[in-house]
Amino acid sequence: MCFSPEADTLVGAVAVSAGVDALRHVRSARQIPLASLPLLLGVHQFSEALVWWGLQGHLAHSVERVAIWVYVMFAFAVLPIFVPAAVGLVERQVARRRVVVGFGVLGAVVAVVLAVAALNGPIAAVIEGRHLGYEVDIPSRGGQLTALYVVATCGALLASSYRDLARIGALNLVAVPVLMWMTVNGFVSLWCFWAAIVSVLISLHFRRRAALRVVEDLGRTAPRGVV
Repeated sequence: MCFSPEADTLVGAVAVSAGVDALRHVRSARQIPLASLPLLLGVHQFSEALVWWGLQGHLAHSVERVAIWVYVMFAFAVLPIFVPAAVGLVERQVARRRVVVGFGVLGAVVAVVLAVAALNGPIAAVIEGRHLGYEVDIPSRGGQLTALYVVATCGALLASSYRDLARIGALNLVAVPVLMWMTVNGFVSLWCFWAAIVSVLISLHFRRRAALRVVEDLGRTAPRGVV
């Protein structure tokens, strides 16, 4: 969520650019889902910009409804499964991969519960000051579901043997409660900017991995005494 359609659009462009850059440094098919995550986050922000413009009367109601469904279903049904799956695909250590799979199973359970709630409807979006509020009939234990959602997504990153990904997970554990508190208490919503920051960090991770591969390749091919 963000505080205006213009902010959503700007952040979406940053995230998409980060995703394109990450995909440029992919060297294995198993890396594609993780490298694509910034791209998906960017499209997610673009969909919210459409929701804003629809609620403001600048777009057709049908476009607004589609954008609401895209935004909600990505957040509810895709992200808690996609993040652990993407991290698990690039994980090098078998033991850590099993831990990530465990978080993925948790994320899948949360995703199914949230998706069913959304599909049972109705869902709607309203402008609440400086952010959008999405109205979905979540089961009574919505707080516990939110906590499990955070555990599944952040836990998968924290379990990674890649320091960059583990740091992103740790940063999320700090940032998410703060952002939730700001939104609930009526302050400006900055979720979209955090999505952009995470997107850039993922892009930097792939840049570092690509640079390390170059150094390793030089070490293997250089004559003895040169490296």
